[in-house]
Amino acid sequence: MAIVAGIHPVSEALRAKRSLDRVLVARGAGGAKVQEIVDACRKAGVPVRFEPRDALDRLAAGSAHQGVVAVGAAHGYADLDALAESARMLVLLDGVEDPHNLGAVIRTANAVGADAVVIPDRRAAGLTDTVAKSSAGAIEYTPVARIGNVAQTLEKLKNHGFWIYGLDERGSVPYHRVDWAERCVLVLGAEGKGLHDLVRKRCDVLVSIPMAGAVASLNVSVAAGVVLFEWRKSAAKAR
Repeated sequence: MAIVAGIHPVSEALRAKRSLDRVLVARGAGGAKVQEIVDACRKAGVPVRFEPRDALDRLAAGSAHQGVVAVGAAHGYADLDALAESARMLVLLDGVEDPHNLGAVIRTANAVGADAVVIPDRRAAGLTDTVAKSSAGAIEYTPVARIGNVAQTLEKLKNHGFWIYGLDERGSVPYHRVDWAERCVLVLGAEGKGLHDLVRKRCDVLVSIPMAGAVASLNVSVAAGVVLFEWRKSAAKAR
């Protein structure tokens, strides 16, 4: 995880369009230069988080951070609009915060031939070193796009001709009976929370994984594997 500490170094990293996972600003920090960084982050689509100063102290590890620390991404993000032109399957994660789960989903997406993984820029894991390691190298081959509002993105993808399939334990269609469209988005919810209500309402089909045991649901990365390999089997038959 590359750390850039200090107002000038962070400003230069933004100016150079370096791939950043997020920028942390100490609560209470202000001034024109700090505001310029916040504005530049918003323009570049880099998430800004306001954290206690001691959190920045730990990340900066002794460096004089002046209330601003940037966390470099382990890998660059892809452009969703460009990917949407030819993609057949996109895997969209609705707020998955565990980097190990994100890495595992990227690995599975690569294994089944999905075109990309899509993640929100807030309240979700980004492309950290932990994600890169958990993906077992798949991060180098499967693009990851970062977006703002998930519900709005789904509407945009519908306009590109995608059908939206949300994995939800209350879904009415078992995963092995899904009639997959030619262009699909599989939406997976956050750990322990599932899909947000607005996201669920944007889905064309709600898919479930019937459970035979006492546990009500699977880990998100495991659930992704179950459904995505079923999609791959269906896609292979359609060829």
